[in-house]
Amino acid sequence: MRSPTRISSPQPSYPHGDSPAVHYRNPYEELADLADPYDPDDPLGLGLTSDDDDDADLGGRRDKPAASGSGSGDDGEQWSPPNHRRSSRRRRGRFRAVPRTAKALIGLVVLALLLVLGDRWAVMYAERKAEQELQKKLNLATAPNVTIHGFPFLTQVLGKDLQQVDIAVPDVAADRVSLAEVRAQVQDIRIVGDLPSSFRGATAGRMKGDVLLSFEDLSRELGASQVRFRALGPSSVRADGKLPVAGQQVSLHARAHIRRQGDRGISTSVTDMRLDIPGIATYRPGPEPRPGLYLHKKAAKQISEDSEKAQALLSIPSVAGKLGVSPAEAGQALNDERKLDEITGSPRFVPALLAVNLVQAANDHPQLARKLGIDPTVAAALARMKVPELTNKLELSFQLPEKAKGIRLTNIGVSPEGIRADLTGAGLEFGKTR
Repeated sequence: MRSPTRISSPQPSYPHGDSPAVHYRNPYEELADLADPYDPDDPLGLGLTSDDDDDADLGGRRDKPAASGSGSGDDGEQWSPPNHRRSSRRRRGRFRAVPRTAKALIGLVVLALLLVLGDRWAVMYAERKAEQELQKKLNLATAPNVTIHGFPFLTQVLGKDLQQVDIAVPDVAADRVSLAEVRAQVQDIRIVGDLPSSFRGATAGRMKGDVLLSFEDLSRELGASQVRFRALGPSSVRADGKLPVAGQQVSLHARAHIRRQGDRGISTSVTDMRLDIPGIATYRPGPEPRPGLYLHKKAAKQISEDSEKAQALLSIPSVAGKLGVSPAEAGQALNDERKLDEITGSPRFVPALLAVNLVQAANDHPQLARKLGIDPTVAAALARMKVPELTNKLELSFQLPEKAKGIRLTNIGVSPEGIRADLTGAGLEFGKTR
């Protein structure tokens, strides 16, 4: 490769050949003259300042090192490199400046927090173990919710005496129905064994709580989603719904009275039951009051205004006799419109018609039943229904679990949510107490 050739600067020519002695400067020197003056504190010309200048701006004072090569300043002090550990020593010095009392308080606070967290963890562990044991001992489908009160918990465990434990069981099977909720407050609990490893049982000084049999559960479990229960009074429940009879839906209405069965159970007795053929007639089963099939008042008025239906009734001697119409008058009314109007227009006709039991007439005279709007098949099916068969669909009863010994039911009543009862007990034992 050919090496570069340096080109010399051109020399000016003079006509007379006498050239004066002229000195030419290097162009780089001219560029250097244009630059800022050299600052030994900022040799790169970046506008930076030294640590000494920063300390001077903050009001501090630091002697600059001497510019001479001797390494000593104006005051004769030897230069030394900056100490970067000074800030850490300063922080440690600040902590040492905190009074010992404050340090002790901080330590106590931290220790107290650790103790509280440990105590709460022990409570949650004990609650979970108690929920598992209760579910196992009482054969519950759902684990109960156990809440242990009192602080600190660990001192109660050491003393084997708990102040209060709240128990909530969401679902307890009770014969045909389920208790929607059982809540109890158990106080003065004496522990047998050691928690949580060798717990054997417990004795409760006293207990109070309540149970709820919700109307929603009654409707689902007894009424099979076709009957709805609601509060009717402080001790009564109303049942309303639909019931299929001979392929036709009839309306079901009944009243259930709540009563206590011993000290540990609740039962109901169903009365005032009726099955309605909408807009036509009502069937009342059972021996009382007045069992049978009876017309609605509106249907009876319509019959009194309908000549064809009225004549159909009067054509049956047994029905005419129950209406207070003699055979002679009934025969005359079948052929004389004026006589028929006289009979049906009487103020006694409609009340008498409402008292007529049409079960037998509908069975013996299907054509009459059809003219009155009653399906003879439905009437026959209603007549075959027995009281136990119907009341069994609505009656309920339940007993407290046998393992819940020592608990009694009191103050049974009806609320908008369902049937409620209070729980009381004393000296209750759970597990092995001896």
